Parts: sequence; C-alpha cells; structure tokens
Amino acid sequence: MGQNDIMSAAEDVADQFLRMTKQYLPHLARLCLISTFLEDGIRMWFQWNEQRDYIEATWNCGYFLATCFVLLNLMGQLGGCVLILSRNFVQYACFGLFGIIALQTVAYSILWDVKFLMRNLALGGGLLLLLAESRSEGKSMFAGVPTMGESSPKQYMQLGGRVLLVLMFMTLLHFDLSFFFILQNIVGTALIILVAIGFKTKLAALTLVVWLFAINVYFNAFWTIPAYKPMHDFLKYDFFQSMSVIGDCCWWLHWALGVSPWMRRKRSGEQHVLPWPTSPKGSLCSPPPTPKLLGLLFFFL
Repeated sequence: MGQNDIMSAAEDVADQFLRMTKQYLPHLARLCLISTFLEDGIRMWFQWNEQRDYIEATWNCGYFLATCFVLLNLMGQLGGCVLILSRNFVQYACFGLFGIIALQTVAYSILWDVKFLMRNLALGGGLLLLLAESRSEGKSMFAGVPTMGESSPKQYMQLGGRVLLVLMFMTLLHFDLSFFFILQNIVGTALIILVAIGFKTKLAALTLVVWLFAINVYFNAFWTIPAYKPMHDFLKYDFFQSMSVIGDCCWWLHWALGVSPWMRRKRSGEQHVLPWPTSPKGSLCSPPPTPKLLGLLFFFL
C-alpha cells in the first residue's frame, strides 16, 4: 500500500467518524470554545473575596467598585456562556464576552504581558467563529460557504478566527529541551500548519484534537495538585486554554463537514472544476478563505 493509499484510507476513516458524530460536533465546539470563560466565571464565585481584594488593592478603587468589577465578570461570563450554549442572542453574548476580555486586559495589566495578551486575542478569535456562525445561520442554502454581499463579514471573521487559532496554539508551545516537549512541539506545529492553510482539514484537525486532548490531560492535570498550591491555578488555566484550542479545531471540523461536494475533487481523479452554484438571489457563491492567503498569514506570524 503506497503513501497516497494510506492517506486516502486515513481520510476515509476520519470522514466516517466525523459524519457519525457530526450532530455533536457543534455543541462540543461551543462548549470547548467558551470553557475558559465558564471556568473563569465559576472561579470568580469561589474566589470572590480574593478577586475583590486584588482589584481594590491594585487600583485603589474602593470596596464598592471592586465588588462591581467581580460581579460584572461573574455575571457577564456565565450569562454569555449560557446564551451561547442555548443559542439565544449569540451575537449579544459574543459582544459581551469581547467586552469582558477588554476589561480584564486592562484590570489585570495583561496588556504588558505578551503571552497572556496573545491568549486573550486568541480567545477573541474563538468568539469571532461563534459570531460568524450566528450571523450567517439560515442565510445561505449552502452550509459553511458564504455568499457574496450577504455574508462576506462571515468570511473575514472565519479568516480572523483561523489566524488567531495559530496565535493561541503558539502560546501552548513549551520551550524545553527534553525529547517529549520537542516531539510535542513538532507534531503540534505540523498539524496546526495543516489546519491553518486548509490542507486535509478534517484529518489534520481531528488528529490535532486527539493529540492536544491527550497532551492536555497528561501535562495539565490540575486535579492532582492541591487547590491551595499556586501550581493548581496555573495548570488549570493552561488546561482550559488548551480546551479552547480544541474547541477551535472542532469548529473547523464542523465547518469542513458542511463544505458542499463541488468544493472537493472527485475521488476518481477527474481534474475538471465544477461550476460555482448560485445563491437563492442568483449571485455566485464564493469559497472560504483560500489556503494561499492563510498560508501567507501564517508565514508572517
């Protein structure tokens, strides 16, 4: 069996698995994408006094304003997560979570920490994907393929979300000389490049999901560390950040399953290009962001 045969067989297995689980993918993707906000909102509840005292001491803003800050974070994040998971007022929930990201960036001085700033930007990328999905839902008869004039904002939001996915993954890299960390970085980087440029998206994204989940459970097992130790919070933060990356990959798997047949070559080897279909209004449908453009953006990153 040649290399092409092995790759085709792997793609077939991935495609079959994804089509069997496609009804669960969007729910899993949303849950993972917002898991960081969900965890942070719950943490605000259990660390209410610590969070309030930190804001009061850092900004010297008084007890009342510090309490309002923690309450806004708690209600904003948990409320936004509930709306997104229930698919009610998703656009308003996304804009609210964008506001929470901006507020926390200033309040916790994240603006001066490059790593945490990149993670916040990448979380914004996940929200862009959710926003793109909600804006275009029901507007096009072709799932996952935006139409010109109607959903071009979705196309740019998808592009931004994919680029910011690369940013988030870069923050998960471990700059350590041990063999396992080097292997983790090489495999993960190779897979994220394939997802970023749109090459064999389903197989690459599914492999990346399995790989990241296994690595995440092994390296960020915060539940094995007592809650009073600082390492518990660090590992917990990294764990849910990794879950957001996994959610991003699940979203792209969901999107790839929605790409219509004219986007793919026939397996028989025919090289002709099928004509673009038209939208209900008669305008030509445009494809998602091209691999070349995404490849250039990844190169400059």
